Amino acid sequence: MSSTPVPTGLVIDQTTVLSLLSTLAILAAAYITSLYALPLHATSKTRFLFIWHAFDALIHFILEGTFLYNCFFSYGSTLLIDPLLPSHVHFLNLPGRYYGAAYGSSWHSALWREYAKADARWAGTDLTVVSLELLTVFVGGPLAVWCCVQMVRGKWGGAWFWMCVLAVGELYGGFMTFVPEWLSGSPNLVTSNWMYK
Repeated sequence: MSSTPVPTGLVIDQTTVLSLLSTLAILAAAYITSLYALPLHATSKTRFLFIWHAFDALIHFILEGTFLYNCFFSYGSTLLIDPLLPSHVHFLNLPGRYYGAAYGSSWHSALWREYAKADARWAGTDLTVVSLELLTVFVGGPLAVWCCVQMVRGKWGGAWFWMCVLAVGELYGGFMTFVPEWLSGSPNLVTSNWMYK
């Protein structure tokens, strides 16, 4: 189990920098995609909405997709973090296996371990988080792509409808991710460090 105290000051290490740079690279990819997918005369509003939804899709597929990869394929037989499940509940019903980024060795495992410094649930397999991320990656991501396709085709009626559906889904996901934590006293959230708030 983790016994490392959470730093109270600003902590910027290589993983933090690479994590932030990966997010900027995804934003740049969304912008470059807009240059190829949209006509040159596209309005600023159209370009902004396209970039926003392309960025959203890429974040869901690349970053949150790697979270799910860690949940299903990175595991160990020794508990490295505080348990996120009751003792009689086993992720994927496999006793003796502990899943999540805490057990992976890839770059994306390191990224999620960094995120877990702020919210411990992302180091393992919190069932609520995994369930919401399944929806995010397999429904939210494709829906964001569909919004981009609708904008490219100039079908704004459909685009606006699906953008609203996606926005409601994103709000619901955020609510269900964090409100249960707040209602239970934030046992997994680090609220003492301003960087993680």
